Amino acid sequence: MGVSIRLPGRAALFDTAIGDCAIAWGGDAVFRFALPDTDSAALLAHITRAIGDDAIDRAEPTGPIAEAVRGIRAHLAGELDDLRWIPLDTSAIPDFHRRVYDVTRAIDPGHTLSYGQVADRVGAPGAAQAVGQALGRNPIPLIIPCHRVLAADNALHGFSAPGGITTKQRLLEIERTPGFGEPTLF
Repeated sequence: MGVSIRLPGRAALFDTAIGDCAIAWGGDAVFRFALPDTDSAALLAHITRAIGDDAIDRAEPTGPIAEAVRGIRAHLAGELDDLRWIPLDTSAIPDFHRRVYDVTRAIDPGHTLSYGQVADRVGAPGAAQAVGQALGRNPIPLIIPCHRVLAADNALHGFSAPGGITTKQRLLEIERTPGFGEPTLF
């Protein structure tokens, strides 16, 4: 993480097993991602919103971004991938949020951490609420898997992506996370 956006920014919508997703990139690095929204116009508006005075135009993904789209499609179809190989541009993200996202990105599919555990790992014990706020502003969900962070009691509280907690639960089910979607023996 930490590559700089090389404008012009580009964006694309693409279909997946859970609906249309959207991706925005500069050069070979992703700086924005969106999970499906029931309103495709809202999804398009979200993914193409300008960065300062710089417009983001629609384009067909090529090279590493086309590979990222293929990987995301496969992951959402159940072929689990940690997606850590997708290059990200987090240069415009505040330091604390970047540290939270680094820890979150290291959580494997099918596994979770609590907000408190993430806070401990970024060196900010007791900052579970700040972790939750950072994850609520995650501009690259799924690739930075904020859905893998749960309350201390494993409850699903809040999820800022379209569909809210229902989307979070669906992603955890796709990733075969114990306790979500399939009954556990113990």
